[in-house]
Amino acid sequence: MNQKSFLIIHGLGGSGPDHWQSWLAHDLKQRNFHVCYPIFSNFDSPNLEIWLEELSSALKTIPENDNLTVITHSLGCVLWLHYAALHNKRIADRVILVAPPSPAFILPEATSFYPVPLNKTNLSRLSEDTLFVHSTNDPYCSMEDAKQYLNLTLPAVTFPNAGHINTDSGHGKWHWILEECLESEKIVQYV
Repeated sequence: MNQKSFLIIHGLGGSGPDHWQSWLAHDLKQRNFHVCYPIFSNFDSPNLEIWLEELSSALKTIPENDNLTVITHSLGCVLWLHYAALHNKRIADRVILVAPPSPAFILPEATSFYPVPLNKTNLSRLSEDTLFVHSTNDPYCSMEDAKQYLNLTLPAVTFPNAGHINTDSGHGKWHWILEECLESEKIVQYV
């Protein structure tokens, strides 16, 4: 039986010690899973090309035959979408894209990440399952803008009034994401 590994990808500004991603990394390590949680350079004003190189390096630390789950947040989701546009082989068993920012609004600190490549085929090549996680009141992605992700017709979950699903919206310890990471069955759509 293959081991489970997790790759956690932060967004603009990093995640910080109180963020659910930091809590998740610690919890999964406590459960003896292989966890890769890289800190990308210049995370307050990132460069896409550099982050793509750093993501490639991080992926090389994952044992080749492990079942990999990738968990991204915010701009980390956009990074994964760009990575998916550049690669043509299965990398992960499961990808969970939490609170992707609007593809219609360019974040001034991260202009190199735009335009966002929205392509279901790219995502399907890289992982067996992809799940989008949205909030009805995300200040960085309105539900109207989230339709661009939802139109990919991949599984999605929308939480009511969860903000940007970060520490500012009360997401430090977030048990839902831990349960999703430990889930071994296929994702079902619950939009």
